[in-house]
Amino acid sequence: MDSQHEKKSPSREKSGPKQRTNTSTLWMLLVLALVIGFLWFSSSGDSRSEISYGMFRRELDWDNVIEAEVQGSQIHGEFHVSPVDPSGRKDKDGKALRLMKKFKTTLPPYPQVDRRLDEMLLAKLDDNYKATPEPDNTGKVLMIYVLVTVALFAGVWFLFRHARDQFMGGMLSGFSKSPARRYELGDKPVTFDDVAGLQQVKHELEEVVEFLKNPEKFQRLGGRVPKGILLMGPPGTGKTLLGRAVAGEADVPFFSVNGSEFIQMFVGVGASRVRDLFATAKNNAPSILFIDELDAVGRHPGAGLGGGHDEREQTLNQILSEMDGFLQTESVIVMAATNRPDILDPALLRPGRFDRHITVDRPNLKARLAIFEVHCREVPLALDVDLERMAAGSVGLTGADIRNLVNEAALWASRHDKDFVDMADFEYARDKVLMGAKREEVLSGKEKLVTAYHESGHAILAWLVPAGDRVHKISIIPRGRALGGTQLLPEEDRLNISEGELHSRLLFLLGGRAAEKLVFDEYSAGAEDDLTKATQLARRMVTHWGMSERLGPVAFRDGEEHPFLGKEMAEPRRFSEHTAQVIDEEVVRMLTEASDRARKMLTQHRDKLETLAGALEQEETLDEPDIEDLIGPPAYQKTKTEQE
Repeated sequence: MDSQHEKKSPSREKSGPKQRTNTSTLWMLLVLALVIGFLWFSSSGDSRSEISYGMFRRELDWDNVIEAEVQGSQIHGEFHVSPVDPSGRKDKDGKALRLMKKFKTTLPPYPQVDRRLDEMLLAKLDDNYKATPEPDNTGKVLMIYVLVTVALFAGVWFLFRHARDQFMGGMLSGFSKSPARRYELGDKPVTFDDVAGLQQVKHELEEVVEFLKNPEKFQRLGGRVPKGILLMGPPGTGKTLLGRAVAGEADVPFFSVNGSEFIQMFVGVGASRVRDLFATAKNNAPSILFIDELDAVGRHPGAGLGGGHDEREQTLNQILSEMDGFLQTESVIVMAATNRPDILDPALLRPGRFDRHITVDRPNLKARLAIFEVHCREVPLALDVDLERMAAGSVGLTGADIRNLVNEAALWASRHDKDFVDMADFEYARDKVLMGAKREEVLSGKEKLVTAYHESGHAILAWLVPAGDRVHKISIIPRGRALGGTQLLPEEDRLNISEGELHSRLLFLLGGRAAEKLVFDEYSAGAEDDLTKATQLARRMVTHWGMSERLGPVAFRDGEEHPFLGKEMAEPRRFSEHTAQVIDEEVVRMLTEASDRARKMLTQHRDKLETLAGALEQEETLDEPDIEDLIGPPAYQKTKTEQE
């Protein structure tokens, strides 16, 4: 990150590592010199062959010794002719190895030997015989040991200091520095043109862009653009992309950080990082701070088992303090994104902080078409590609999902060496995104037949009930964790759903299980996911939406206001045990009625079930036109025709 305070002292940053390297090299050379000196002093003197006293007397008797010097108990001398090595060693040519001319030996500890030897040496060598006291190397050795000890202590101290500087200046200073990354705009900055759809959201953010470009226009009349902008919405809807687009439109620095990067094991580090982050943004003003996943650090105080003084709350308090510390003339916009605005601290949402809340929802049909067009700019499309049909068949997908879908289609076409991406590639990619990738397992025998009837049961009920969604495809090819699947596509984008449509959804979910019971007179484990989804839906109908006549228009929401263990344990349930029993009974009643209704409808249309299951077992995949050819037009198509 190119912060201002880092730019003020480039010379210190440039010379620091070089200076530390030179100091390290100097100490290493000093220690190496001391070690070499110690080895040299310890092995001082010329090289000599060490021989036995007996060999020395023998060579002396043979007049092969030309000089000798007695130093205490040691005799140093020189041979006239190098004698043969008594150990019998040989050189490379196989000849006997000879000793060096200079030698040394040790006297035996007998006084009489010394007197006889002294007389013999005088007689044999005359002036070439000397007797000197044993040399005293105590001072020299003491000096060497002192120098080596000092060098070792100095080396240890230097290594400790270097490690401490590296720990304090590297790791811990990195803890206190902001982890934010600065995005350079480059030659092709991200603008609002790169954000397809979201017209209302972009319209609200245009005011922010204008303020960053011309802040004096708003300050002239005393107005203040909100300093904090909170983008709320499901994952993948383009919140981070919108932040970068604002920076690209305004041509200002953009700093991005994730909320979880403030939290570390040391208390106070997160607050230090927040201070450094805001200081960097102010030094580079006008600029944009973007905090992704704000709920990781901005949760409601007391949520969780961390108490009231943990690292997260200190970091949150520092963020609140920094946002209050903005001056009116400072052109810094703090943008944040979250998937869970309901768990944020109310202090963050009050005016003066994140006081402008923008909902970034899933794209509608028009927006999805625009997103497809944006992501297909650099993809060569075949003539049969219908992006409007793809947009209509991708209800509920976010911008990130659509981008992934286009990428999967391009990869699949490349794998088959195509020059263009055709509609079949997009259909394959959509099935992979919505239903999962194909598995290697292939169904056969009874398992394949049971799966065919199971999926046909789902499809028949969705085909016959007018309030249900449109059946797009049935497959008994294993994908993801499922052995088969029935893909539904809604006719239009919906923001609300009626009670009748919810009961139709329950009917569809339990249709596969009912078909198994009708045909095979037993249930299988393949309906586990259907039962889970149906139970969750029925419970929400009873407890959230008041769709039970027995319980009436009351919401029984439990444990959702604070979805953390710390507060959930302390909060009592807001309804009695009797009410909980009634809720369970109503959920069971709804599911039982839907199951009975599904079995009756499948019994009435048994011929269609048999026809569809047989074709599915043979073909493994059936599209909407194939189903219509087998069992006639769907109920929603008949209803639409009657209304027209």
